Amino acid sequence: QLQLVESGGGLVQPGGSLRLSCAASGFTLDYYAIGWFRQAPGKEREGVSCISSSGGSTNYIDSVKGRFIISRDNAKNTVYLQMNSLKPEDTAVYFCAAVRMLYSSNYVPPFRTTFGSWGQGTQVTVSS
Repeated sequence: QLQLVESGGGLVQPGGSLRLSCAASGFTLDYYAIGWFRQAPGKEREGVSCISSSGGSTNYIDSVKGRFIISRDNAKNTVYLQMNSLKPEDTAVYFCAAVRMLYSSNYVPPFRTTFGSWGQGTQVTVSS
């Protein structure tokens, strides 16, 4: 059974950092592009960052560019989201999701892509 599990969320002060992890079980991530999404209370879910199956290409929404870094370690079957200079508006439940590619490549799917596997989410709260 394909499963994604997020961890690393928590309460942090503005300007602080967190590193989220997305661990896969039941399948290997080698041929999957992985996206990080978030949903704040009363708001629609939005794509935050995505990394290609090869790890060679990434994209970010404008509001996190220069602050967040997505990376992957296929040997550990895990994708990370390093979040720096956190702001109160980053407060949300963060989800990771996977979409199967035909082969390992640098293609980064757009956020509107149907991601087939989702984690349960991890809460990130940025507050003083």
